[in-house]
Amino acid sequence: MEALLHYAWQHRLFLPEPMRTVDGLSLEIIDTGLHNHDAGPDFFNAKIKIGGQLWVGNVEIHERSSDWYRHGHETDENYNNVVLHVVRIADCTVETANGHALPQWEIAVPETLTAQFEALCTAPHYPPCRETLETIDDFARKAWLCALTVERLEEKTERILYWLRETAGDWERTFFITLARAFGFGKNSEAFQLWAATLDPQHMAKHRDNAFQIEALFFGQAGLLDAEATPAHQHDEHFQQLEKEYHFLRQKFVISPISSSEWRFLRLRPQNFPHVRLAQMAALYVSGHLSFDAVRECEELDELRNKFVFNTLPYWKTHYTFGKKEEKSAKKIDISKSSSQIKNADSIELAPSCEPETPTSEKKTRRTAHRGEKRHDACLSRNSIDLLFINAVIPSLFAYARTHHDDERAARALEWLEQLRAESNATVRAWHEAGLTARHAADSQALLQLKQHYCDRKDCLRCRFGACFMRAAHR
Repeated sequence: MEALLHYAWQHRLFLPEPMRTVDGLSLEIIDTGLHNHDAGPDFFNAKIKIGGQLWVGNVEIHERSSDWYRHGHETDENYNNVVLHVVRIADCTVETANGHALPQWEIAVPETLTAQFEALCTAPHYPPCRETLETIDDFARKAWLCALTVERLEEKTERILYWLRETAGDWERTFFITLARAFGFGKNSEAFQLWAATLDPQHMAKHRDNAFQIEALFFGQAGLLDAEATPAHQHDEHFQQLEKEYHFLRQKFVISPISSSEWRFLRLRPQNFPHVRLAQMAALYVSGHLSFDAVRECEELDELRNKFVFNTLPYWKTHYTFGKKEEKSAKKIDISKSSSQIKNADSIELAPSCEPETPTSEKKTRRTAHRGEKRHDACLSRNSIDLLFINAVIPSLFAYARTHHDDERAARALEWLEQLRAESNATVRAWHEAGLTARHAADSQALLQLKQHYCDRKDCLRCRFGACFMRAAHR
């Protein structure tokens, strides 16, 4: 309810004059001030006349007067410049840390506004403001989506800059960790990030020309070569060779793996198993394309996409994990078709949803299983590559541009998002059904930001769509 009081104060949506303080003094609000979303008073530099005297200072808003003491403001010197305490119910007097008794005003919010706010917060459908969308013009929609896209990129930039600090300014290592997190595709993002942080670039560089050794290092540090992590009956020749090689590398570099318990397999498509994704990362690293310098210099999206073309070791064309070779299949299997289910459709990194329609020529070459064994494409699908661009590559380029004040590169990152297809997930579909269709990945990222940081938090009053919904109550 306090959020509604903030909204009513900011937009002057309280009942009209005459206005008086709790003590009976006349009150005139000249300027409501600047809304503060950080620590400290709620509104800065408001201009108010109390009893004919002009005051310039801060305003604090609470549901009840007693909240002033509940929040400890009476001992906080940051609140000494408050000139008015706005409350819905004045249940006590209040004082600042310097002993000044604050004038208080009981704000009266129109019932129609309260009802509209409650309708937003309790709507049984998503999005809760769907009835209002058709009244919002196209320019306003696009402007809000654009702002949300940048907001989401800024949020991802903060995470990237955290790792940049942790790696002492090493952009290559920061990019590797960021890309690894994206390789988790939601469910295993944290595990991949934890794993990547254990890898020393110098150790990897010494074996970059040996795909098998890199794979041994990657799987070993992931804890997946631990005898307890893989049942004995899955200890096939490839596993045993990797285990032996990792034992040598572990002693050579004096390193320790993460726990195999970090990895999640439940409700994952086989193509998303950690083993497959680690094999792909190893192949990508060995290809020499997993370089932030190389990625940063790309000027076209297609040029960037070509850097994600690689071949895994042949073993992974017939395996999703150790020891479990794909069996023969008498049926024709369209292995290019993936599940339409999405893991945690509203998370910051989503698992790949429906794979894009595969060209007919590709279907013919991929539809029929090879004689004697079932094979699958161990390379990244176009959809997976797009998600890596959305969640790692483009945010890294944007973060780099921000730190180097490179407006041209920042604009390029945004343009690339607009060139990628919109993601397909529950959130995007819900907005489409409500009448707002994501045109590209920038829009789908904006809608995810909207849901996670506004809708889910019931922070509708900071949302431009929510504001339009509220305005309908006081037209």
